[in-house]
Amino acid sequence: MTARVEHEERRRQIAEALLRIADTQGLQSASMRAVAAEAGVSLRLVQYYFTTKEGLLLDALERLGTQLQARMAEWITAAGTPPTPRGNVTAVLSCILPTDAESRRITRTYAAYYALVLNDPEVLAKHGAAQPDLLEGFLAKQIRAAQEAGEVDAARNPEMTAAGLLAMVNGLGSSVLGGQRDGEAALAILRHHLEELFGE
Repeated sequence: MTARVEHEERRRQIAEALLRIADTQGLQSASMRAVAAEAGVSLRLVQYYFTTKEGLLLDALERLGTQLQARMAEWITAAGTPPTPRGNVTAVLSCILPTDAESRRITRTYAAYYALVLNDPEVLAKHGAAQPDLLEGFLAKQIRAAQEAGEVDAARNPEMTAAGLLAMVNGLGSSVLGGQRDGEAALAILRHHLEELFGE
């Protein structure tokens, strides 16, 4: 193993330890010492690879975003070939809802980051919106393509519609994690709104 590969492997090991703590205990419990213990390495090693806690938090957040993007890509592929705007929108929004172990882990971990932003806006304010902005942009592009194909009302604003759909899914995710409804009920609500958007 080259030094560069080993360096990246160590960073991944440490960042994933932080993500596990965020998922199970929240980021308030993710001290550098706690991350070191979870990763099975020394505190000094964590401090060597991540000189600040903010650096570790941001690295782990980027890795979480990569995990979510990989999940979306799998769901889009599974939605069928060739991909369609409706299929893409349905796949992306459905895969975000916490309906299985992986999506529950991702949703809980993002919730831990949101809680951190609320408590310390300076830490992640400039980074926390990157993933939602990308998602909204992708969804708006798909809605615009559906409008051009005559599948969505041309009077709709694609950006506003995309933002509303993503906000709804985030709210549904919170309601699942909070025990208000289960994943199937959340998916049924999502399907209802997508049928209103795209038609039966």
